[in-house]
Amino acid sequence: MKTITSLLILLSCFLVSGQQPKTLDTIYANDKKNVALFFPNSIRQGITGADHFVFTYNREKEQYFGLLQAKPGAESNLLTITKAGQVYSYILKYADKLPKLNYFIPENESIGNEKPKKIKLKPIIEPINEYATRVTYFQKFSEYLLKSKQERIATKRKKGTRLRLQKMVYNTSEVYLVIEIQNSSGINFEVDYLNIYRTNGNKKRKASFQRLEQVVIYKHKMPSIIKDKRIQRFIYVLPKFVLGDNEKLQIELQELKGNRNIILTTSL
Repeated sequence: MKTITSLLILLSCFLVSGQQPKTLDTIYANDKKNVALFFPNSIRQGITGADHFVFTYNREKEQYFGLLQAKPGAESNLLTITKAGQVYSYILKYADKLPKLNYFIPENESIGNEKPKKIKLKPIIEPINEYATRVTYFQKFSEYLLKSKQERIATKRKKGTRLRLQKMVYNTSEVYLVIEIQNSSGINFEVDYLNIYRTNGNKKRKASFQRLEQVVIYKHKMPSIIKDKRIQRFIYVLPKFVLGDNEKLQIELQELKGNRNIILTTSL
């Protein structure tokens, strides 16, 4: 395994023609959450130097993002090549607490091109990811859902606060979650985060329980605070997925500078 890691590092150096060595940035990952890497061009190839780091991306339909997970072990590295031939290299380390969940990687972080250009061409400006050009559509469809008839899929109440999943709507290659928070606790609720997970297994049996955070590509009217005696409805847009037979959808709402935490779990 050390040999593979060394070969990847050497490959990174040979791919870069006429450039000085560059200190590689470090990306942290673990086995509890997905770390999303968004590249400026679609990913053609991604390789990790050790088996306890897993980088997944769509190999059939080229996309701009990949998901990284890790198990405890020695540090390794990630080598990624985009459709444009740009090469990106990072050090990978395992960490229980992750400093970031999403990395939007600029083109200038490339360590070189697999085929160095001899002729300067006019640069092609592309969106930072495949969803950038669809924001207007996400906005319009989200507004449509907020104005449509209210439904109830699952509800969780705790300490005067109600978290409800009203709808789960599939549209083209995305899924829209219509979420509602009602605050009747007597004090304002400041939101630290609201995360979406897919869970599998029994939580009481930790060895068999898995909880993976899902990438959220767009949030519509997500509030930072829900004042007392107020209701807020908003939309989360995620890449399309379908729950397996033993999987459940989980929504976790955490209060900022407080201990209120609400977890809603549903098999739909």
